[in-house]
Amino acid sequence: MTRAADGGSLDSRVPQTPENQTPTGQTPEEYAARELLGAALLASGRPLGIKELAGLLALDPAAVLELVERYARSLEMVGAGFRVEGVAGGYRLVIEPDLAARLSPLLAPPPLPTLSSAALEVLAVIAYRQPITRAEIEAMRGGSPGTVLTLQERELVKVVGKSSAVGQPLLYGTTERFLLDFGLNSLEELPELSGQEFGDLLRG
Repeated sequence: MTRAADGGSLDSRVPQTPENQTPTGQTPEEYAARELLGAALLASGRPLGIKELAGLLALDPAAVLELVERYARSLEMVGAGFRVEGVAGGYRLVIEPDLAARLSPLLAPPPLPTLSSAALEVLAVIAYRQPITRAEIEAMRGGSPGTVLTLQERELVKVVGKSSAVGQPLLYGTTERFLLDFGLNSLEELPELSGQEFGDLLRG
């Protein structure tokens, strides 16, 4: 039987029907698993992967995926104001986009200044050509050396290794924060760019 943080049984908090079912038709175990899933997604502050959730819920990955999908549908049906989002290889709870602007006074910390067009272009070069050295970035896109530092400070870019070239310059790549901010599960979800489109990006 699953135990709650206060030492009580999670199952004991579930309203029982004579058929030992919850009002939603779930068994007490299913109700408790769903309750714990929602609490974990709310408390984590970051996406939780299927394997991590499987360990927390003591379920196999397939059962966790099914539970996440059912939970997401239930939030949509009741109009909860937030939803389950699959991002960066995991799942998290996010506010519905049309409500975010109205809630902005309550959200903290204040949003960072918008990245300049030049910084976004450098970020695109790194995203599509990683791992890449600063010299390669500047040769392809130009811009000041401080642009990469700005992207590092925003936690969008990080050092991922060293090149085997002379001097072993640092190699840069994107971070999990990059995936989060752009709503991507993985780099494979980056939209494809034709040679012409990428050439236009480099020329600005």
